[in-house]
Amino acid sequence: MTAASRQLAEQLRDRFGDSLQAVIDAVGEVTIEVPGDQLLEVATALRDEPRFAFEILIDLCGVDYADYGRDEWATEDTSSSGFSRGVHAASAGRLGVLDDDLVVEKPREARRFAAVYHLLSISNNRRLRIRVFAPDDGLPVVPSVISVWNSANWYEREAFDLYGILFDGHPDLRRLLTDYGFVGHPFRKDFPLSGNVEVIYDAEKGRVVYQPVSIEPRVLVPKVVRAGSVKSTDLMAPVDEEESAEETGEAAE
Repeated sequence: MTAASRQLAEQLRDRFGDSLQAVIDAVGEVTIEVPGDQLLEVATALRDEPRFAFEILIDLCGVDYADYGRDEWATEDTSSSGFSRGVHAASAGRLGVLDDDLVVEKPREARRFAAVYHLLSISNNRRLRIRVFAPDDGLPVVPSVISVWNSANWYEREAFDLYGILFDGHPDLRRLLTDYGFVGHPFRKDFPLSGNVEVIYDAEKGRVVYQPVSIEPRVLVPKVVRAGSVKSTDLMAPVDEEESAEETGEAAE
């Protein structure tokens, strides 16, 4: 916490009061959490009031908190033998969704999807981060801030494309990076890393077609090879002539 971040945090609490669900000051950066129904009011004040004057929206991104706080590897309590493995087998790295039962309804963790806004005040030389959680995980919707910062247009389309977050009030909410016929949202933590379909050229049909992906699902978590688990030979060590002769004879037999 710095003097500048403390001052900004106090100004935000004094101005918005109960409208803020959280005010976090970490490593000299301030993050506020705002409910969706008050986002536009708070954003407008942050832009227009001179003591804030956050004229520029630097970036807007989506976040999926599906596996937030769950570790595939426990790195805090390590030993000379290395990290532990499989702390949470259902983490995103193991694609647990592939083993889930195909049921109609599944319980969802609360506050899964969020939109995060990064603001810059040139007048006051300060930065601020806003986080807004979508109230419904099944259909995540937050208000569009295009009316406040016009630069949010493509950012919101990107978050919609990659995370499936809908921005209410966006004038043209279309996919930005993936194909128009793409199914799913690649950055969701329950989306297969290999995807669901692949594009190939069909010589018989004479055109490009979609087909189910042919890549077998696999875990992309690095495997630790511990000392002694694999037999190896030090080629720089001096060779014992007698042992070498015995090995040569065994190989010949």
